Amino acid sequence: MTLSADLYFSFRSPYSFLSVGRYRALAEEYDVDIALRPVYPLAIRQPDFFERNHPNWMAYTIRDMMRVAQYHSIAFGPPRPDPIVQDPNTRAISAEQPYIRRVTRMGQAAARHGKGLVFAHEAGKLIWGGQENWHEGDHLADALSAAGLDAAEVVAEVEAQGEELDAEIAANQDALEAAGHWGVPTLVFEGEPFFGQDRIEMAQWRMEQKGLAPRDGVR
Repeated sequence: MTLSADLYFSFRSPYSFLSVGRYRALAEEYDVDIALRPVYPLAIRQPDFFERNHPNWMAYTIRDMMRVAQYHSIAFGPPRPDPIVQDPNTRAISAEQPYIRRVTRMGQAAARHGKGLVFAHEAGKLIWGGQENWHEGDHLADALSAAGLDAAEVVAEVEAQGEELDAEIAANQDALEAAGHWGVPTLVFEGEPFFGQDRIEMAQWRMEQKGLAPRDGVR
C-alpha cells in the first residue's frame, strides 16, 4: 500500500533545502508519495521575525546549517542572490519580491503536476548549491525539465495564474498550522507533524510502523 505525506517547504529556508534531497531519496526508495506544499518564507509572512530573535540566533544558525551540510555531504553555500530582496543596511524587507514569488509559484505549479518534491530539490541545488544568478536565464527552466516537467508549460502557468497559485500557497500555510506547526521544513504524515531536517529518520520510523515498504525493484 502506497503511503502519502505532505512536505511543507520554503525555497528560502536553508533547512528546507537540507531536508528535501533526503526526502526525495526516501520517496524514491520506499513506497511513499511525498507531496510538496510550498509556503512563503517568514521574511514575507512575518517581516519582523528575525529582529525578535536572540542576538546569537543568526551566528549559530549559520554554523549549524554548514555543519549539517558537511555531515550529509551536501553541496551548500549562500544564495546568490538571496531569494528575498532586503536592504543590506536596514534589513528592511522590500514590498516587491520577484525572486521568491516566482520560484515559489513554480514549486506550487510543479506540485499540481505531481513533481513538486523533485523540482524543489533541483531548484534548491541552484539556490543553495552555489549557482550564481540562479534566477536568470534558463536555470529554473532546466530545473523544471530535470523534474520531468514541460518547462514552457509551467512557466506559462506561473505567468498566467499568479493569483491562483498564491491562493494555493496560502492554503498550504493554513494546512500546516492546522496540522500543528508553523515552520519549515515540516513533514505531515497521517496528521502528525515532523518539524526540522533532523526529524527525517523519525518520520521514516513512524511510516515503517504503518507498513512502509521498499518500492518494487529497489531492493
